Amino acid sequence: MPENYGRRYQSPQVNLSRSTNFRMWAVSFCAGLAIIQSGLGDSFSSLLLALSSVLAAVLTELFLFYRTEEIESLKDGSAVASALVFSLLLPNTMPPVYAVMGAVFAMAVVKHSFGGLGANWLNPAVGAWLFVRFSWPQAFFKALEGSPLLNGIRAGEGLLSGTAGGLDTAIRSFLNNMLFNTFGAVLPGGYIDLFQSSSPGIIADRGVLGLLLGSLFIISSQAGRTWASLAYLVVFGLVTRIAGALVPGGRFWQGDVLLYLLSGGTLAAAFILISDTVSSPKSRAGILAAAALSGFFSGLFRCLGREPYGAIYAVGLLNAFLPLIRKIENRLLYEKRMPGTAAEKRVKAKDGPA
Repeated sequence: MPENYGRRYQSPQVNLSRSTNFRMWAVSFCAGLAIIQSGLGDSFSSLLLALSSVLAAVLTELFLFYRTEEIESLKDGSAVASALVFSLLLPNTMPPVYAVMGAVFAMAVVKHSFGGLGANWLNPAVGAWLFVRFSWPQAFFKALEGSPLLNGIRAGEGLLSGTAGGLDTAIRSFLNNMLFNTFGAVLPGGYIDLFQSSSPGIIADRGVLGLLLGSLFIISSQAGRTWASLAYLVVFGLVTRIAGALVPGGRFWQGDVLLYLLSGGTLAAAFILISDTVSSPKSRAGILAAAALSGFFSGLFRCLGREPYGAIYAVGLLNAFLPLIRKIENRLLYEKRMPGTAAEKRVKAKDGPA
């Protein structure tokens, strides 16, 4: 390893057909759609929150790179992407000052204190969310007052109360009469409202439709690891199907998978956080294992732990083990294939001189 090993040697080493710049701006586009949808229903409070976060993140990197050659790295879009994803995870009524502090923490501490893009083991958006969540818990939960997700899980009743808005009722009646009744199924009330929530909540939940459209763009443009996202969703779905039935009043294999998928930031975790090429293992086996474990813990935290944002905690937990996972990968998969590595030296030392 060269002595001047630094940030420019630590770019994400990933096997994807798209460049880092393209992937970052694709993630920004996906997050932006969800933020716009949420903003249309809250007098643009979500947009103000996101713009404050983006401005703080970009200015922080500009300050860190001032008068250095690294200032060119601002063009890769990673600061904007991290800030927008962080905004997705915040309550839409959160005061912008907390978004600013979280974005500064994400850039200065989580990202650049470890060497910059490609060297950080923790996803900057997740790190910023954890920073705000635990530093100002009262402000965080005050911004969620009136959220059906938070109130429902606290009461052990889930999210849906059996009531539905007018649009939900109209669309549900049409689907039941034209489609589901043919198969002897009935869509209960409340699920259509999940796609256009007007209640306080994290922006990712208020912008589910925009998030789904943005995720389709990421998939179709091959800007992420779709197979990792699917692994996460499959495991998460199985766990919530089983563990969701263990809450009070539940029945075995009757967990509400659709409810858990469309709330609690699950879609953001699946298509953005899990697909992040920086804060994930490098081998295909490692990526699949991390995605599956994230899905498993997300389901347990949501159902048994009654944590509304279990998906975010699960991703942060797996990020914490990332240095260990990469060390195991290097030991088992890469060192043995490279001549002159520590693995080869150990084998020679064991065998003795020829």
